[in-house]
Order: sequence, then structure tokens, then C-alpha cells
Amino acid sequence: MIFSYVGYGSNLGDREHNIRWALNLLSRTSSLDVLRTSSLYETEPVGRVGDDWFLNGAIEVRTTLKPLELLALLTAIEEKVGRDRENRSGPRTVDLDILLYGDRIVKEPQLVIPHSHLAQRSFVLIPLLEIDSSLVHPVQKRPLRHLLAEIEQPSVVRFFKRLPVEETCSVDWCL
Repeated sequence: MIFSYVGYGSNLGDREHNIRWALNLLSRTSSLDVLRTSSLYETEPVGRVGDDWFLNGAIEVRTTLKPLELLALLTAIEEKVGRDRENRSGPRTVDLDILLYGDRIVKEPQLVIPHSHLAQRSFVLIPLLEIDSSLVHPVQKRPLRHLLAEIEQPSVVRFFKRLPVEETCSVDWCL
């Protein structure tokens, strides 16, 4: 078993519903346990003027899946919730990204862990630090809280609501 952190976001349709649906599907997977979830944060889209704002957050999971298997699971859940991959950086119903996978460093054509933009994105670091303020970047060997403090132009990240893991993972209305 390994501890991994997954970031999530949505800026199309009923954002909260999309996130709850994706997290519910994830929590029903026998090869992982959702341990902790951050609050939801409303965040401005990075690099895309005029797009709707995102709801973002992060979860901690314990899994037996290898990194590429976890990626395949997350991609399947994104598709089930209606993710259109044609416009990779455009608006999305749900986006699920592996942010950290223990302290492992992965460099595959389809997967880089830690997430390649982790250290520059306040909308990722804030939810991660809410879950565990002691997390360290496995490549830079520096606490994530230090990396957050050093972001020169942080995006707007504002608290939206608390999303307890029990509520996230037990609701059936979103299936």
C-alpha cells in the first residue's frame, strides 16, 4: 500500500456535482481507500481568460495500484463523468491528476510524478497543505508550504466549502 495525493477540479456544468460523482466512483474502487479530502476552493482558470472558475481540491488515498494503473483508473472516471479530452487545457467536467505518489518520482511519456506544475500552482498546493502541512516535494526536497510562499504570481484561490470524505464517498444521488 502506498499513500498518494490526487488533485481534482471542475469548471463545467454543476461543478460540485461533477466532483462528488468522481470522488464517489473513486471511493467505490476496491484497490484504494480515500483517507482525507480537502475543502473545495473556487479558483480562477490559469492561462485561460474568460473561462468559468474552477472548483478544486485534493484527496489522500491509500492504494495498491501502481502509478500507471492509478492514472488509468482516474482517466476512466473522468470519462464516465463526461470529460472531453479533445481540448486538453480547456474547460472540463472533471479533472483528476496524480500529484504525489508516496515519495516516488515517475517520468513516463504519459505520466510525470510529482505533477509537473505542482510547485507553481497555489490552487493545488493550498488543498494539499490543508490535508497534510508536512508534505515535501520529492524532487526539490523542500516543504510544499515553502514552495507556496515563493509563488510570485499566485492565482486567486478562495474557500468555497468543506467537503467531508464521509459525505463525498457515501452519497448515491450523484450516480
